[in-house]
Amino acid sequence: MAWGLSSLFPPAYNARLFRKEGDMKEIRWHGRGGQGAKTVSQILAQINLREGKHVQSFPEYGPERSGAPVRAYNRISDKEILIHSGVYHPDISVVIDESLLESENPTEGLNPEGTLLVNTKRSPEEIKKLTGYSGEIICLDADKIAKEAGTGFPNVPMLGAVVAVLGSDPKLAEGELKGTLAKRLSPEIVEKNLAAFRAGYEAAKGARENAPA
Repeated sequence: MAWGLSSLFPPAYNARLFRKEGDMKEIRWHGRGGQGAKTVSQILAQINLREGKHVQSFPEYGPERSGAPVRAYNRISDKEILIHSGVYHPDISVVIDESLLESENPTEGLNPEGTLLVNTKRSPEEIKKLTGYSGEIICLDADKIAKEAGTGFPNVPMLGAVVAVLGSDPKLAEGELKGTLAKRLSPEIVEKNLAAFRAGYEAAKGARENAPA
């Protein structure tokens, strides 16, 4: 016999479990093992918690091996978050590794009025043609940003891009990122990551400001 959640919880509880509040933002991260998708989803939660928001951050569990596709998720809201299910209809989909555009379907369930953020050299028009997504598409070369900053990891520039899309306070976000990284990295590496964060933030902000009306 197949069991569903409706068999386990009463209808009133189901409504609380799955209903998405109007102000809530849901984010889905697509990366590969070793690229830090889980880490930046946790840092994003800390940033918004510091802003007084209610937050959730959780990974999708599976085989944890280097290079394997990995997903992580966030929920951010001004109100208490009562949903405790997976994220199926995100408002923002973040693609840390461009190769996942074709293998992982990062636009699946994505809000038609949401944002697809992609680490790529390609243009939004090219990504639209590839994915068929008609909402906002923001492209930034996070690999190049990370290389120029001296970190080599595109997750932090993509975190900066998400902060820009959400409209969070960049100085507060930078301070939270600095405090988190300083616990396990040298001051020199922390500063390189902060530079990558700022560049990712500015790239996404600029792309949005310069997008065709």
